[in-house]
Amino acid sequence: MQSDMTWQYDEFKQVGKDYGKQSEVDAYEPSHSRFRDIEKECREIIHRVQLSSRDILADFGCGTGVLARLASDICSHVYAVDVSLTMLHYAKSKSSNDNITFCHAGYLSYEHSGDSPTVITSSLSFHHLPDFWKGIALQRLHTLLAPKGKFFLVDVILDDKNPIQEISSFIDKQTKLGGDFLREDAESHFREEFSTYDWVIDGLLDRTGFHVVEKNKFDGIIAAYLCEKI
Repeated sequence: MQSDMTWQYDEFKQVGKDYGKQSEVDAYEPSHSRFRDIEKECREIIHRVQLSSRDILADFGCGTGVLARLASDICSHVYAVDVSLTMLHYAKSKSSNDNITFCHAGYLSYEHSGDSPTVITSSLSFHHLPDFWKGIALQRLHTLLAPKGKFFLVDVILDDKNPIQEISSFIDKQTKLGGDFLREDAESHFREEFSTYDWVIDGLLDRTGFHVVEKNKFDGIIAAYLCEKI
């Protein structure tokens, strides 16, 4: 990005949960395990992108580093990218492989050195950007990705048929699973973060130059896209 863009969105400013706090980072996997199997999700991503020993992976919003650790057992190198230093320190403390580079950056600020990634993943972090900046981020990812490379995106992405009903149903489900803690977590997501419609993401991916190979919806509010660079 241009160094003189004083109006650029501050992607390092935490929205929703403050993952700059050690207490929030420590609670991430235990709290999410109430309604997700994070390792299973990461293995599914690895399967979807058909990760191999020839691949270089850049994982944006790497969080606690589960995907990065699993991928590092398979591919040539992993770049684990996150805007939270606290998350990165935690992820690094859990890793024993030396083929992971931990990068304190985000979609708008990451600068790459070395061979281009052949695979880029984004798992439940893209909603931290407002829609305009999602478009800028996708342009940067497209430029970063190697020719014919793969991009996998999974996030809270809504269709416009019954979004209020789907959100309410999700919040009710979270409440049953984890009481007030998960209810407040879900409510703050939709109140403070930047989840958007699937037709917005569809359009941004197409305009950026990504071909959507596969798109799946889960639980009414989650969408997963497997894309190729064209």
